[in-house]
Amino acid sequence: MAADRERLPGQGASSAKTAILRLVLYGVLALFVLYYLLPLFVMLSTSVKSLDEIRAGSLVSLPQAITFDAWAKAWGTACVGVQCGGLRPYLVNSLLMVVPAVAISTIIGAINGYALTKWRFRGADAIFALMLFGCFIPFQVVLLPMARVLGLLGLAGSIYGLVLVHVVYGLSFTTLFFRNFFVTVPDDLVKAATVDGAGFFRTFFRIMLPMSIPIFIVTVIWQFTQIYNDFLFGVSFTVSDGVPVTVALNNLVATSTGVKEYNVDMAAAILTGLPTLLVYVVAGKYFIRGLSAGAVKG
Repeated sequence: MAADRERLPGQGASSAKTAILRLVLYGVLALFVLYYLLPLFVMLSTSVKSLDEIRAGSLVSLPQAITFDAWAKAWGTACVGVQCGGLRPYLVNSLLMVVPAVAISTIIGAINGYALTKWRFRGADAIFALMLFGCFIPFQVVLLPMARVLGLLGLAGSIYGLVLVHVVYGLSFTTLFFRNFFVTVPDDLVKAATVDGAGFFRTFFRIMLPMSIPIFIVTVIWQFTQIYNDFLFGVSFTVSDGVPVTVALNNLVATSTGVKEYNVDMAAAILTGLPTLLVYVVAGKYFIRGLSAGAVKG
């Protein structure tokens, strides 16, 4: 008891030191959070200000009178003079592109990963190495070949052509994700299913697919983010009213005539980023679970 009482003062000092260090750490993290969120705050506050208030005030000041006229114009439900239009039809274009591209690339990537790990064949490692090499090919390298192929297929300048481009470019990533996940699944499951008479697709849909829900979520989030946020393919392979929302946002900001409407630009930028933000808010925890379930295992 006496020895325990002798250690108490030291333990108290150690606890106080730990509390101080933790407080300092939280303070530094809070500063980083504020620094990271400052641009978002500026965008939000600017989007609900009038042009007169923007000119008279500072970027970090709170709005004196909140107005959503800039949001209405950015979305396309308001007109100023003879200038009408907004991001609404182009957001539809992006969704028409993203949904099928994500679904097709994810399903094909899952089948590729399954075949490369559980149905081994001669040259499987070489094929995977070549597909893995596709993950490191810059967008700019494939622009001309893709444009040539789309022209030959009659898909140039259309949403369908952009879907094909993203499916082809995304297969390397989706195959990598599923291959690394299926490597961690015991081969005995496939052997047992084969003994019971299950074939390639029956084993995949009945056994492997239900087990791979976490990596499906990871892949869908990854593909959705990459495809929706893409600008280079969108501006290269679509024209006129068929452009995705990222290209439309650039056109809206770059082609402003007369007085620069910073509030409309900020509102349009926030509207463009909302879908990816919602995806991460809704499915963010499943994304982390999927990564820990084997998506980054080699």
